[in-house]
Amino acid sequence: MGLAPLFILCFLVSISSAEISGKAGINYGQLGNNLPSPSESVKLIQSLKAKRVKIYDANHEILRALRDTDLQVSIMVPNEIINNISSNQRLADEWVHTNVVPFYPETKIRYLLVGNEILSAPDNKTWFNLVPAMRRIKYALRTHRIQKVKVGTTSAMDVLESSFPPSNGTFRADISRTVIKPMLQFLNRTKSFFFLDVYPFFPWASDPVNINLDYALFESKNITVTDPNTGITYTNLFDQMVDAVIFAMKRLGYPDVRVWIAETGWPNGGDVDQIGANIYNAATYNRNVVKKFSAKPPVGTPARPGSVLPSFIFALYNENLKPGQGTERHFGLLYPNGTQVYQIDLSGETPESEYKPLPPSENNKPYKGKVWCVVAEGANSSAVGSALSYACSQGNKTCDPIQPGGKCFKPNSLVLHASFAFSSYWAQLRKVGGTCYFNGLATQTIQDPSFGSCKFPSVTL
Repeated sequence: MGLAPLFILCFLVSISSAEISGKAGINYGQLGNNLPSPSESVKLIQSLKAKRVKIYDANHEILRALRDTDLQVSIMVPNEIINNISSNQRLADEWVHTNVVPFYPETKIRYLLVGNEILSAPDNKTWFNLVPAMRRIKYALRTHRIQKVKVGTTSAMDVLESSFPPSNGTFRADISRTVIKPMLQFLNRTKSFFFLDVYPFFPWASDPVNINLDYALFESKNITVTDPNTGITYTNLFDQMVDAVIFAMKRLGYPDVRVWIAETGWPNGGDVDQIGANIYNAATYNRNVVKKFSAKPPVGTPARPGSVLPSFIFALYNENLKPGQGTERHFGLLYPNGTQVYQIDLSGETPESEYKPLPPSENNKPYKGKVWCVVAEGANSSAVGSALSYACSQGNKTCDPIQPGGKCFKPNSLVLHASFAFSSYWAQLRKVGGTCYFNGLATQTIQDPSFGSCKFPSVTL
């Protein structure tokens, strides 16, 4: 090969490798009633040295705040309008005209995701409308002469029915041929990405005996897993999970569709009955995964060594209105007041030695003992009253002790009565799915709230 052709080849390779940056982005969720304004949030995102930001809608105030910044932006079509858009090009055109055109290109919208984890939801009608909606949104972008925006959708790991060993990665039978294959065809044709949510925390927390914590945190020195079919050796759980999806795509005939890590992270706190959710583990995981993403040259995964894995870390804030277990409200890099939960640099450029020491982990093994469910600090009084009524209407004699003349009636306090009701409800109904949540009004405690002859029911872990 002559020097001129060799130079051209090297030039083309450099262009393709520079096409996408490995520097991490951030997921900016808004499920909190105490979060900073969009303009303040953008400054905080920049202070974290994020490359890009993903929001879960097309919030106009946020898009205006992102105008004329260097942050690349991902926006999202809400789940609830996918069915309508899938069969109506005019609606798709209107959505793009309203939510993209007024901001583009001054706001660097680069990714447009149609729905969030649609294939994890029970509504299978939307499953089959997902790819048609993606096609209509892509057509709407072209109609408005917007060429630089990639269209995709996010998927959780439960799109797989088999993930171990990674080479056995297989999409679920109910979506494989009908939804995933046409989606991969669309992503391949439009040179987009398979946007994947990857959380090693969850498989580790569900099986901490057989999955080593260091293996989940990228801290493993001598623990490996070898795929017997390929001989590939894995040194961390994250790579193992991503490669299972890569092999699943290959099984459907699409070995080259690029993967984008749409969400990954580790909770910095949670409920008493949730292990490993603490600041030490969260900082360790997120610092290590950022180091992986930003490595130069890129390291990829064992199935795709050297490939760039663009990403969004989850999440910007601890969001106090997220439903579910306590960990759901503790994935943030920042507290709602804007201070860091722990030090982190999303560019990956700050050496580990410059970070302050982390608080030690204290819940890496299951808690053994009694737990109560009480009213959370700062809970709204009228909402607590409604929750108290609900808790008392469930179960068997849930609230008898807080009725007039009962052992726990006095002092006649809303918080005390509600805490008793929450504990009683949880103790009776936990085994059939009852939780200590009450729309964010309740929290777990290991401090016994009982007093005198008033004994609060408890859950024993």
